[in-house]
Amino acid sequence: MAEKEKTYTEAEIPGKLTEYGLNGWYLEDGWIRRKFTTEGWQTTLLLVNAIGYLAEAAYHHPDLAVTWGKVWVKLQTHSAGGITDKDFALAKKIEEIVLWRPAAGGPLEGTPNKFVKGG
Repeated sequence: MAEKEKTYTEAEIPGKLTEYGLNGWYLEDGWIRRKFTTEGWQTTLLLVNAIGYLAEAAYHHPDLAVTWGKVWVKLQTHSAGGITDKDFALAKKIEEIVLWRPAAGGPLEGTPNKFVKGG
C-alpha cells in the first residue's frame, strides 16, 4: 500500500511558499491560491489553456475561476486531504511559464501588449 503524501500545516505553508519562490500565492480556506490579471478575454483563454496543459502534463489539476480579465488558481491535493509538495511544484511551474517574458535585447521581441501579470 502506498504511503500517504505529507500534507503541510497552516503554519508550515508560508515557509513553503517562500521556499518555492511563490510570492504571489497565499493560503485561504485550505487551498494555495493566486490571481492572474490579463488584458482581456483572448489572453485569459490563452492563460487557462497554458495552465490546463501544465496541469495535465503533471497529472495534478487545479480549480480555476475565469472571468473576462482574471483567472484565479486554487491548488490542493484532494487525495491527501491538504496541501502537498505537488501543489507547490505545480504552482512554481505555472509561475515560470505564464509570467515568462523574453529577455530584453534577445532574439525574441516579446509582445507589446500587457498580456498576463500576477495580481
